[in-house]
Amino acid sequence: MVHKKAIAYSVSFAAFLGPFTQTVYVPILPELQDTLATSQLLINTSISVFTFIIAFMQILYGPLTDSLGRKKVLLPGIALYVAASIGCFYADHITSLLFFRVFQAVGIATGSVVAVTVIGDLFQGEERLRAMGTFQMMVALGPVIGPVAGGFIAGQLDYHYVFLALAIAGALIGLLNLALLRETKPAGPARKIDLAEYARIARDRQGLTIGILGFVQFYIYYNFLVYLPVILDQGYTLSVAQKGLMFLPLSVALVLGSFLSSRVQKRLSTESLLVITALLCAIDVVAFLVTAAHALTLLIATTFLFGLLLGLSLPAQTALLTRVFVTHRATAVGLYNFFRFMGMASGPFLGALFFSLGGLTLLFSIAALLFLLIALLAWRNLMPAQRA
Repeated sequence: MVHKKAIAYSVSFAAFLGPFTQTVYVPILPELQDTLATSQLLINTSISVFTFIIAFMQILYGPLTDSLGRKKVLLPGIALYVAASIGCFYADHITSLLFFRVFQAVGIATGSVVAVTVIGDLFQGEERLRAMGTFQMMVALGPVIGPVAGGFIAGQLDYHYVFLALAIAGALIGLLNLALLRETKPAGPARKIDLAEYARIARDRQGLTIGILGFVQFYIYYNFLVYLPVILDQGYTLSVAQKGLMFLPLSVALVLGSFLSSRVQKRLSTESLLVITALLCAIDVVAFLVTAAHALTLLIATTFLFGLLLGLSLPAQTALLTRVFVTHRATAVGLYNFFRFMGMASGPFLGALFFSLGGLTLLFSIAALLFLLIALLAWRNLMPAQRA
């Protein structure tokens, strides 16, 4: 019998591919724009459309996974992703690239919903927290590792091979899940797809609060990813390689936080951890804003702390969600992922707007205020449920 941990890793790899594919070809955007003879707006659209499609597909895949089963949704999705990645490899016009990027997103959007649902099905208590830590670590590292891997592949071979590498990775992950994943959907007659369940989850204080928290965290996380290079360019004289290394503390901290989350929750309740990490994030963002342009060591320290707090919080969110919504677990996860991916998608756009209006000061002041507000909302909506 396949060990549960092996299954958790296999579905987490599928979830990793979504955010990884989102950013993997960021380093080759200029070459892609020149080769396809298109505008910067259209080439950037190939990234944003991918994220929005993934976000909206969560709404469909949640109920579908609850109704049809986990494996029956995941494997066809990965197969579609592989086929679309091959299409991107051969795309010779921006229209065909956008077409295949849409189907890449439609396919791999199954990963996040199914991964969290399977982990919720297989694990209980502390084991679930650790498994959720693995999942959240992979999802959070995806957009950071993506550009590094894409730049390496394009530098060694040719930028087209970035898409071929995605197809190969997708095929391997699909085969892994075909071999390891067993159907974990609870026994019983198939439930009808009920989109009205989203309204019931959104009306639940805990469900809505966790969704908003996921949006805020990933919105601000993507502000960090986009504007950290801006701060480094404005305040420091670093090479391209050195600027790339500045993302390492954030990545290491995410891994460490995800690893420690289940251990911290032995001492703190899940609800308390979510409130405390949101409040500390607000303080950390203010510290980052005040010190980042003046001392590289403080920039590294505040960035590391942000990644650590994010890593501690993310597994707790999905663990609480799967604990509260047992009968419609995948639907609840789908709504949560919709909020989270919308945060990813809106981060660069809203961030650019705030940056144009008031620079880094306005951008990160709003980020700190959002964290403070979500900490208050979590304290109001999650803590009474814990006491009950």
